[in-house]
Amino acid sequence: MFEKKEIIYSETLGVCQVAELTRLGAKNGEQVLYYGLKSIADKKKVSYIPVDHHQVLLRPLITYEQAKKLEANPPENMTDLQRGEIEYVLARGQKM
Repeated sequence: MFEKKEIIYSETLGVCQVAELTRLGAKNGEQVLYYGLKSIADKKKVSYIPVDHHQVLLRPLITYEQAKKLEANPPENMTDLQRGEIEYVLARGQKM
């Protein structure tokens, strides 16, 4: 489970921050725990993804070393969101 304020990768938003963990009502009336994700690239984009049984890929960011390798040899099917992740990780790594 990701923690509040953690920076992660979402296949629908790209690099994003877990802004909140919140409970929302489901069709059956039960409360379901959701990640409230905010895009790093576009602060207006917010997405709510269930913590359990989500169908959207959520994962930790790639490492600086992985980003360097992907920058040097990008796969043909790389998306703009994946490129954004590489740029974010490389820029962040240079500041460390």
